[in-house]
Amino acid sequence: MLPMDEIQIQRTPGSASDVTILTLTGPLTIATLFDFQTALRVPDLKSTIIDFSGVPYIDSAGLGVVLSHWAHTQRIGAKFAVVAMSEKVRVLLEMTRVDTLLPIFPTAADAERSFAGAPQIALKP
Repeated sequence: MLPMDEIQIQRTPGSASDVTILTLTGPLTIATLFDFQTALRVPDLKSTIIDFSGVPYIDSAGLGVVLSHWAHTQRIGAKFAVVAMSEKVRVLLEMTRVDTLLPIFPTAADAERSFAGAPQIALKP
C-alpha cells in the first residue's frame, strides 16, 4: 500500500510506436501531481493513454494536470485517452462534465483500437 502522498507511474509502450501507456497507482492529488507532470513532460511522449486502474481518487489539481495534458495532445495532433477509472474518479469526471471532453475507454486495448481508426471518438463504457 502506498502512502497517501505518493504515486507510482509505470510507462509502457503501446502497440503503435508513438503511443505510451502511463499506469498510475495511488491518488492523483496536489501532493502527487508533480511526479505525474514530470512523467508527462518527457520529450518523446506523444499519443498518451492514462490508465487509472490503480487510482483510488483524484482531486481538482490532479484533474487539472490531466486536462492540461489533453489540451497539449490536441495542440500537437497526438491522441489521448483515459481508461479503467474507479467509480470515485468517474463520478468526479461526470460532476465536472469533463467526461464530455475526454476520450474515456474501459481498457487501454479499447483506446488503442480507437487510435488506429479515423477520427478519435470516445465510447462511454
